[in-house]
Amino acid sequence: MNVINRVKIKPGQCVLIVLKKDQRSGKLTEGIVKNVLTRAPTHPHGIKVRLESGEIGRVKEILE
Repeated sequence: MNVINRVKIKPGQCVLIVLKKDQRSGKLTEGIVKNVLTRAPTHPHGIKVRLESGEIGRVKEILE
C-alpha cells in the first residue's frame, strides 16, 4: 500500500481523490487542492482534502 505523507500535498496541486460515495467502487476524481483537512502526518486511507470544486475526499495519487 502506497501511503502519501501530508507534507507532500500542497494547495494548488492536481490530485486524484476517492470521494466517500465512491469508496466501494474506487472511482477516482481529479481536482486541484484547496486545503488539506487531515492534521496527522499520514493516514492509512489517504490524506483528506477539499478540492477547489468543493468536493472532499482522500488523496490516492498526486499528479505532476
